[in-house]
Amino acid sequence: MTQRPGEVAPLSGATRTTSGAPATGDRHQAGTDPRRRRRLPRPPHPAGLAMGTLFAVVATTPSLLPRDWLYQGLVSGISGALGYGVGVALARVLRLVPAWRRLVCTARRRVPPTLAPHLLTILGVVAAVAVVLMLVQGAAWQRAMTAAIGMPPPSTLDWLRAGPLLVLVAAAFVLAARGVWWVSRRVDALLEQRLRWPHAVASVVATVLVLGGVVVVNDVLLQRALGAADAAFAARNARDHPGVERPSATERSGGPGSLVAWESLGREGRRFVAGGPSTDDLRDVAPDVAPTTPVRLYVGIENADTAGERATLAVEELERTGAFDRQVLLLATTTGSGWVNNSAVESLELLYAGDTAAVATQYSYLPSWLSFLFDRGRASQEAQALTAAVEEHLAGLPADERPLLLAYGESLGSYGSETAFTSLADIRERTDGVLWVGPPDANPVWHALVERRDPGTPASAPVYASGLLVRFAGDAAQITLPTTPWEPPRALYLQHADDPVVWWSPDVLLSAPDRLRERPVGTDRPTMRWFPVVTFWQLTFDLLNAKSVPDGYGHNYDGLVLDGWVGVVPPDGWTAADTERVRAVLAR
Repeated sequence: MTQRPGEVAPLSGATRTTSGAPATGDRHQAGTDPRRRRRLPRPPHPAGLAMGTLFAVVATTPSLLPRDWLYQGLVSGISGALGYGVGVALARVLRLVPAWRRLVCTARRRVPPTLAPHLLTILGVVAAVAVVLMLVQGAAWQRAMTAAIGMPPPSTLDWLRAGPLLVLVAAAFVLAARGVWWVSRRVDALLEQRLRWPHAVASVVATVLVLGGVVVVNDVLLQRALGAADAAFAARNARDHPGVERPSATERSGGPGSLVAWESLGREGRRFVAGGPSTDDLRDVAPDVAPTTPVRLYVGIENADTAGERATLAVEELERTGAFDRQVLLLATTTGSGWVNNSAVESLELLYAGDTAAVATQYSYLPSWLSFLFDRGRASQEAQALTAAVEEHLAGLPADERPLLLAYGESLGSYGSETAFTSLADIRERTDGVLWVGPPDANPVWHALVERRDPGTPASAPVYASGLLVRFAGDAAQITLPTTPWEPPRALYLQHADDPVVWWSPDVLLSAPDRLRERPVGTDRPTMRWFPVVTFWQLTFDLLNAKSVPDGYGHNYDGLVLDGWVGVVPPDGWTAADTERVRAVLAR
């Protein structure tokens, strides 16, 4: 082989340049083989890294409720991954714009040659510093939020643990997306090379096929996951809460003479019928009235196959116990697992000295949030069936012998209960009052009323028609805040300004809700601000935190339901002193 001028002889079988580096044509050198280079992970896209960092740090801003470092790492990681995708997509779109390409070329020419190879590294360092600084600031925000509601504050060192976690979460999602893109390109190449399809057609078909496959796989995995969850919670449904014992009163489902077996009521049903005020509690509240054992009835999901059959069985239980002769009949719609808030039912029982009947039916094993996301239609079917069956029976009774018919539901239960009615007018025509607690944004009547609220009133504390027919309250004062009369039958929604169950909606992904545009959460807490995509994930993780805050905040309403019932259906001659006596009994 002829040696070229300025070239040194090779030291081995490999051809080398004057610098001693392997020649580009040598396929045996790992550092220069194009095929070997393609096997290495691609570095992060600069635009994706920049936008992902922006989304991740924005996710550290305050939301409705305090959160710990674990939730912060997940929120920022998911937000960062989505931001990365937005950045990459935006960069590819802008590359199609000639003016943008010229601008980029001009900027690249102005970068010093010694600095150009290190730009991505510099960007990574800046991103890391930005994340650390925002986590430090985020810890300060969380301390202010926890102090405002009486929770233990987080430390900055604990909060910094969110940093590595968010990087891992974001990287996992980005790598998964790259894997889908890689499969799409392989299918594209196969269609072009084997079937001789045009490039444009092959690209579109490959993308549709791969995305369709992802959807199908996700759907299959989701169904299997829901099936596994349903089986797991079905097993849990058989285990009792501590201290729950079978009732000995005939006024309870599962007791003597009951049409449903104690064991079939499920975990939440057994707790519901075993609870309630004692005879001493009732005497303390109404010493001049002979106490009456409240009727509590429950039909579990194992007692009948359909909502209609369970409703029929519930009416038979009501007839058996003489529930239609009571002063008050409460239709309580459960959450997904069959849970009914004992505080809400017991408050009403104490108000009426036990002359009440409460009935509920179970439609799922899943917890409320899973049922809401994937199976909320069952809550509607259950409430509609029970309401229709009870109304049919009441229609056969003389008007002056019918009990007060009340409807109640909390969270998903409020959604199901509300969907048994079509409008506020329908609610007032068919009931003697309703109390719905922590209503989700999906509640159709609630949503319509908030949208049509009186001008100048905020979404977090709306007033509709001057409070004449329906009211919204986050504390006891707001129940009576409108000075105008409140005409019966009354409807009342209890909703905290910081309850994510009330304000979560898919619409928050791309549009700012009125709730965040109007005023801050509270004067003593950092203000939550809306950001595209990020705010949705903040609220989503707030949902998981909604019950982990003190009563009176988030999705905890135990201390307010008594005031709610006093506002909706106060007994004749009821006074503030009577309310405090009931509150004292509930507290003990």
